[in-house]
Parts: sequence; structure tokens; C-alpha cells
Amino acid sequence: MLILEDEQATLNLGRALGALLRAGDKVALTGTLGAGKTTLARGMLAGLGYSGEVPSPTFAIVQQYEPPETGIPVAHVDLYRIEDPEEILELGLEDMLIDGAMIVEWPDRMPDSFWKDAINIDLEITGEGNRRLTWQAGDAWNDRWPLT
Repeated sequence: MLILEDEQATLNLGRALGALLRAGDKVALTGTLGAGKTTLARGMLAGLGYSGEVPSPTFAIVQQYEPPETGIPVAHVDLYRIEDPEEILELGLEDMLIDGAMIVEWPDRMPDSFWKDAINIDLEITGEGNRRLTWQAGDAWNDRWPLT
């Protein structure tokens, strides 16, 4: 468990995590609205070298970032508006993992089997205005997480 005291702490952790991403990685971000999922994703993209604006992909569903703006291709996905699991198949998410990574908000819309070897991060707003971050990391993260 980590306590993130403010938005800057969330961005900083995201940068450190983003610098560790490699092709095939899946990052599942859970938490209530306003918990900091998109802020953490912005930090991860900054850690991959992206310096532009990172909008929430709530309406686009999938926002892709490619080299040279990022070190590897990465898809920032928000499944909040997905109601039918069949819609997910149409997104072609598996193909994005061939040479890139994926950061997914609202990952509970996908089957649990998709998240094997992923890092699952949960953000929770605490009464003090901080964010509590907890995680479960698959074997693919053994040598990278938690950060030391």
C-alpha cells in the first residue's frame, strides 16, 4: 500500500511506473470517479516520454500514443461506457499488446482471464484527501514492482 498525498505524488508515481513499461504489459486501474486513475495514466505516459496533453479517453474509449512521442506504443483505454462485453472484442485490444502496452481504466468490464500477469492498481480516496494505492502484480512484474 502507498499513500499519495496529492496530484503531484500521483503523477510522480505514474512517471516511475511508465518508465518500467514494456511491450505486452497490461495495467488495470480501478477506483471510483475522481480517484486519480487518469492522473496516474498521465504520469505513466510522461514516464514513456510523452509531453503532450493526455485527455481522459472516456468518450473516445481508446487513445493511442506512438513512438517517437513515446518509447513504445501504448493504448490508454477507458471502458466506463462499455455495456456489452461483445463491444470489447471490436476494439482489438489483444493486437495492441503485440508491440505495445495498455493502460485500462474500468478494467472490470473485461474477463478476469485477460488480466493474467497484469499489474492491477486500485486507487481509493481517503478521508484526508489523499489517495490510497493498493496493487496486485502478476509474475511479469516480479523484477519491476513494487518500486524500490
